[in-house]
Amino acid sequence: MHRVNAGDWVTLYYSEKELYTVRVTPGKKFHTTRGFIELDKLIGVELGSSVETNVGERLIVSRATFVEKLLSMKRFTQVIYPKDLGYMLLSSGVGPGSIVVEAGTGTGFLAATLAYYVRPTGKVYTYEVRKDFYEMALENFRALGLQDFIVAKNKDVREGFDEENVDAVMLDLPDPWSVADKAYASLAHGGVLLVFVPTLPQVERTISALRKNYFKMIEVVEIMMRRYKAEPAELRPETIGVQHTGYIIQGRKL
Repeated sequence: MHRVNAGDWVTLYYSEKELYTVRVTPGKKFHTTRGFIELDKLIGVELGSSVETNVGERLIVSRATFVEKLLSMKRFTQVIYPKDLGYMLLSSGVGPGSIVVEAGTGTGFLAATLAYYVRPTGKVYTYEVRKDFYEMALENFRALGLQDFIVAKNKDVREGFDEENVDAVMLDLPDPWSVADKAYASLAHGGVLLVFVPTLPQVERTISALRKNYFKMIEVVEIMMRRYKAEPAELRPETIGVQHTGYIIQGRKL
């Protein structure tokens, strides 16, 4: 049975709606609605056992999944959520050994997800113009243990990408149409461009720019996800949920 070490990520389970994911940092306290836990007390605990908060409530200690870690990262920008990340990842065709360029690092959700799948021999090059976002993303990459697979650059991508012959380019920018030509130049033949934008006017401007810059197989999709209440006698859609998050635009260099 695996025991928890300092620096590990764990998920603390109280109920279906009360899950907490935390990185085990010595000397820190983690607060929940059921009281707080001294994180030092988690070190050496077996996964699957339980720990007690300061008010006597017990939580089961489990290994955190990558998605749970991702959703627990520090956020200071809008992020691309797993339902969209999964589609973008599969559509791009990237995997171990792939070289990917990403622009609009923000919190680092997309870059971290790409790094998780291109490791151990691939690399993600991510661009962020704002210094504060860049520095926080670096902190998130280190917390996830993915820093060796990501090259983060505090640079305006509108000046161009440094990389050539890459497998995929992904853009999460307010004006992706402004770098369509630079994305095309950076891609290898057959490479895939994926763009995430929240509004239809952005979609229109982006697909127009892609056509002007010789991209082929242009597609626009919106991923809808509906959660259901998982009770046999009460199986129905959840009454609260986020339907629209954004649009994904895809094109290829052929």
